Amino acid sequence: MNKELFKQAMIKFFAGLIVMALIIFVPAGTMKYWNGWLLLGLLFIPMFAAGIIMMLKNPELLKKRLNAKESEDEQKQVVILSGLMFLAAFILAGLNFRYSWITMPGWAVWTAAAVFVLAYIMYAEVLRENTYLSRTIEVQEDQKVVDTGLYGVVRHPMYSATLFLFLSMPLVLGSPLSFLILLLYLPIINKRMKNEEEVLAEGLEGYSEYMERVKYRVIPYIW
Repeated sequence: MNKELFKQAMIKFFAGLIVMALIIFVPAGTMKYWNGWLLLGLLFIPMFAAGIIMMLKNPELLKKRLNAKESEDEQKQVVILSGLMFLAAFILAGLNFRYSWITMPGWAVWTAAAVFVLAYIMYAEVLRENTYLSRTIEVQEDQKVVDTGLYGVVRHPMYSATLFLFLSMPLVLGSPLSFLILLLYLPIINKRMKNEEEVLAEGLEGYSEYMERVKYRVIPYIW
């Protein structure tokens, strides 16, 4: 096992957990915000398990997933906008709980939790299918076009998974107001995909032909 990679992964994992907990529970004014605990469990327990599996089975993929430093200026803007969007949404969710602005029924929260889990499973399948996946926009050495499995249905199944993940998060937190904020993810992800496809079409052999074969980016027959 790569001890340095393991250390880096653990630091990022627990830092993310602490930051997420703070922006959820501090605005809520209490640790008794059960929706917050539900989201943290749904998000970080599978994340920890996936990290361990990647560490043991495919440490190179884990290394790529930990690298979040974008080289494209346009993607740096996307990262900043996404961070501000999530910060606003989670803070608003905590305030919504504290002041009881809108209360969602339990069945709606648990339905959102089920959607989140299914999207997480899809996310894991995409990671299994495409070992070239990284968190940054780049063309890697010896990279090939992946056009099987989910990639034969839409060009960006990873974004399909994150779309359902992100839009279910505010509902797990019981905050329809936060859901409205996270709808901003749609133009943000569209901007990211356009730039990504320009980079891949220019630097990855066969990607332009792949875009002609697979017409839809995220959702078949819709987007």
